[in-house]
Amino acid sequence: MNGADDILLTVEALRVWFPVKGALALLGRAPVAHVQAVDDVSLCARKGEIVGIVGESGCGKSTLARAIVRLEQPTNGRILVDGRDIARMSGDELRRMRPMVQMIFQDPYASLNPRMSVFDAIAEPLRVQRRLKGARLAASVYELMDKVGLARRFVRKYPHEFSGGQRQRIAIARALALQPRLLVADEPVSALDVSVQAQIINLLAALQQDMGMAMLFISHDLGVVRHIAHRICVMYLGRIVETGPAEQVFDKPAHPYTKTLLEAIPIADPEQERNRIRPIPKGEPPSPINPPSGCRFHPRCPQAHPDCSENDPRLVPYDANHDVACPYA
Repeated sequence: MNGADDILLTVEALRVWFPVKGALALLGRAPVAHVQAVDDVSLCARKGEIVGIVGESGCGKSTLARAIVRLEQPTNGRILVDGRDIARMSGDELRRMRPMVQMIFQDPYASLNPRMSVFDAIAEPLRVQRRLKGARLAASVYELMDKVGLARRFVRKYPHEFSGGQRQRIAIARALALQPRLLVADEPVSALDVSVQAQIINLLAALQQDMGMAMLFISHDLGVVRHIAHRICVMYLGRIVETGPAEQVFDKPAHPYTKTLLEAIPIADPEQERNRIRPIPKGEPPSPINPPSGCRFHPRCPQAHPDCSENDPRLVPYDANHDVACPYA
């Protein structure tokens, strides 16, 4: 899985900025500022690979996910899926590409239509894209329910009759209906009970391996990502600051922000947890409307040097297949 032919998704210099409209906008003038949700992000995902994207809330993970599936319009950059730039697509061309890239959302209740039964929710993409109906449609819906571990007797029930974990299984079945080549999972277990999270993670891993698709697994919880991802991208304030194989990022973190995230993972041993010393980043995360000059992490970094406020670091090789955006790593 090392050749260029294995790469399914390539994101190049992606930027997603949202205008902040002030009083001048009412007069037809340009926005006074922009929220730099995603700024110059590049990454790739190979066929059959799970790429974890991690970072604290507000770092741009969900905006990146929505841009990749074209629920947000990129401001700049390219999104290549199987060599075709979907960032430039619209209309029928984009509609034909939709089956290749599907998404699982964070809240399994908000992402399901409360007026649609399980059957209708799973059947809708099959009706629209595959033109299935009758016995063929029903057989496909039952097959998808079997795949995600939903009993067929639930087929006429509605979302409010299910637990959070069951709702997420419905959402997963709907996302898999068109046999996508890339699945984007945006915090798929953060709204679920801890007891259910492991079941959904194991289900996603098994389905990904069985179907051979690529997956972007987005989470703020490194402990969750560690169990499923082959490779990890760490985001901070709209930028990727470290990327590499999961084992290397966890066992040999290079960027100070990555180290801080890893220190925040609880330890199961109460005695060890009680005696831990965690480095607490200074201050609050900066605003994406007015990010700091130089390295975006430098106002909170415990290892900051004087030139960190001036030089804007880019990802450079740190180890084998392991890149970091910090000259003092």
